[in-house]
Amino acid sequence: MGEVLSQNEIDNLLAALSSGEVDADQMQDTDEKQVKNYDFKRPTKFSKEHLRTLEIIFEHYGRLLSTNLPVYLRKSVQVAVTSSETVVFSEFSNALSNPVILGIVDFNPLGGTVMVELATNLAFAMIDRMLGGQGQPLDKNRDFSEIEMTIVEKVMVICMQLMREPWRNVADINPILERIETNSQFAQIIAPSDMIAIVTLEIKIGDVEGLMNICLPFFTLESVMDKLNTKYWYANMQEKDEESYGEYIESLIRRVDIPIKAVLGRSRVSVTDFVNLQVGDIIRLDSDVDNDLEVYVGNIKKFAALPGSNKDKYAVRVTTVYREGEE
Repeated sequence: MGEVLSQNEIDNLLAALSSGEVDADQMQDTDEKQVKNYDFKRPTKFSKEHLRTLEIIFEHYGRLLSTNLPVYLRKSVQVAVTSSETVVFSEFSNALSNPVILGIVDFNPLGGTVMVELATNLAFAMIDRMLGGQGQPLDKNRDFSEIEMTIVEKVMVICMQLMREPWRNVADINPILERIETNSQFAQIIAPSDMIAIVTLEIKIGDVEGLMNICLPFFTLESVMDKLNTKYWYANMQEKDEESYGEYIESLIRRVDIPIKAVLGRSRVSVTDFVNLQVGDIIRLDSDVDNDLEVYVGNIKKFAALPGSNKDKYAVRVTTVYREGEE
């Protein structure tokens, strides 16, 4: 049932029609459907949901950059996602300047490649910082030397390795930096009319600010487009319970290097005797020849062992394992 107007509402409506405040033609119901213009030259292949999921992925990526790059640059790094949009590749390539830092990345096992543009002022700031400077960019852009390109390439490889974890909920990728182009004319690896998604990161290294643009072609992401939605993203995150998280932490701990030492014995000597030690002198230890050696992991005694050799190297064979609380 339609809405019923009161008498006062009817009187006000008639008065508005008489005074011309309301146009009767605009109030007529119409069955005509709204028509939207569609540009067949620029088909909409990335929805807002796709772009939002890409932003979530690269927000995670930005956090990894801000915590890992300071290890190499020894300076604070701040990264934030500023925008995401979809355009044709020709618009992206025409906006590139020369010289440019343009990384061509193989997004294995996904088909095709991804392009990463790094602002030249950021590149020069990284070079200056890694060579011992204050991390200041050049006043005027110039071409990069071979030594400078080698340094930039190492930084870009580190940045690409950090991209694995943010994409893990979508696909297990292994991004490999194929090459770096400084001239945009040599990076025409995508058809000019192909649709791409561009995610822009704002990077601040100390006082130097610049942008990093990640160009993601549609044909590269086509096989995982169904997974680029927030519902799938969060559902996949919930599947990682505490047990799997614990296994992940354990796997990281297992790869940590720890010092191990085997102690032959101990002795106390005077400073005079220590200073006058010569080759061939004998130091008497507090352990017998047939006693087991004490093996320490860090500062904790964990094993007892017998001395020996293996392939011309000193070695020990474990005879006893000390559990927690045992000596």
